[in-house]
Amino acid sequence: MGHGSAILLGFSFPVFTRVHLQHHIHVNDPKNDPDHIVSTFGPIWLIAPRFFYHEIFFFQRKLWRRYELMQWGIERSIFITIILAGIKFDFMNLIYNLWFGPALMVGVTLGIFFDYLPHRPFRSRNKWLNARVYPSKFMNILIMGQNYHLIHHLWPSIPWFEYKIAYEKTKPLLEKKGSPQRVGIFETKEDTYNFIYDLLVGVRSHKKYRGKLRRIINLYPGKKSRKFFLNLINKTYIGGTK
Repeated sequence: MGHGSAILLGFSFPVFTRVHLQHHIHVNDPKNDPDHIVSTFGPIWLIAPRFFYHEIFFFQRKLWRRYELMQWGIERSIFITIILAGIKFDFMNLIYNLWFGPALMVGVTLGIFFDYLPHRPFRSRNKWLNARVYPSKFMNILIMGQNYHLIHHLWPSIPWFEYKIAYEKTKPLLEKKGSPQRVGIFETKEDTYNFIYDLLVGVRSHKKYRGKLRRIINLYPGKKSRKFFLNLINKTYIGGTK
């Protein structure tokens, strides 16, 4: 089931499993959390294509075990064969409309509800603070419990249909630890500002007064424009906290 679903989404199951484990180990670490790039390296509306960074990460870190590299090759061969057949026999329109279009919609949904919303503002690496909960019976059904994403990180063996139960039983503990229990978009002006920024731009700096983005902006010729962009980077930076 996992392999088939991955192919339908344009992914590879061995890549997803290994990369996801790295995400759990290094939540909100800019260098070692592969999902951090997905959430913070561009606007939300382009979040789906950034999932393909997982394959780069997979090969850079040589994460495969046993036969997983062979599995990746088989799944990618199936994907490419279908595309080549579509070109050869002229049914690419069918692939675009019935496969790529829906897969893109699913990718955006996964990116928003499984990556972006659960981990924003992407700063803390503390296990009690690096993800959030936003309780809702409706959302629990609609997105299969991912509104209780912090539960998934704290106790990964709990199945999604028991996240809500686990949350209700551990709520006093989460409150004691200061775990985020709201969606975190419109609670403060800063939340709203950052959410709008992520919708439109989304590229974040991880250092307040240094970093690659500032070096690039400092090359910009206009003084006023340069000042504006530097202020924007300062307001939206996400320097991590332990």
